Amino acid sequence: MYYDAVQTRSTSPKLITDFLRRVKVRDGIKNQAVMFDKYRIVAGETPEMVSYRFYDTVDYYWVVLLMNNIADRFYGWPLSEQQFLDYLDSKYDNPSAIHHYEIAQTSGPTTTLDNSHTIVVNSTESGATSVSNMEYEQRLQDNKSLIKVLHTQYLSQFVEEFAQLVRK
Repeated sequence: MYYDAVQTRSTSPKLITDFLRRVKVRDGIKNQAVMFDKYRIVAGETPEMVSYRFYDTVDYYWVVLLMNNIADRFYGWPLSEQQFLDYLDSKYDNPSAIHHYEIAQTSGPTTTLDNSHTIVVNSTESGATSVSNMEYEQRLQDNKSLIKVLHTQYLSQFVEEFAQLVRK
C-alpha cells in the first residue's frame, strides 16, 4: 500500500507492506483494559505523533493503528480540519441539511460521550431533534479520536509476537 506519513497526500508517498490486513490482534489482548490507556487524539495528530508521545519513537505507529483496527490510514484515523471540510463538501450537497432526527432513550444509559444513548426516529416523533450532516460526520470523527494505546510495558512482548506471526 502507499502511505503518506505527513497526511499531505503528496505525489511521493512511500510504498509499504500492508501488514494491517495480514495479521489480526487476538481479541483477548484487545479486551484486556489493563494493557491499554485510552487517549483522545488531538486535532492534526498523526499515528507517528501518538507513537512518539507514548513510546519516544515514531517507529511504533503501526502498533497504534493495529490496536485500534485501523486499516485505512486516511479514513480510519480522524481527519484534519481541512480534510474534514473537504470530505463534507465531497459527500454532501448541503452539509447543514438534516441527516436524521433523534431522541434520547428512556431506559438504560441516557447520556454518553459517543451519543449511543440516542435513538434515530421520524421527524414527527415527540421531542425529536434534528442532526445535520455536519453534526453526524463530526460525531463519527469524535468517536475515531478516542483510541486505545498499548502500555509501554507490553510493547516489546507484543512486537516480538507480531514478528513471529509475520514470519509464519
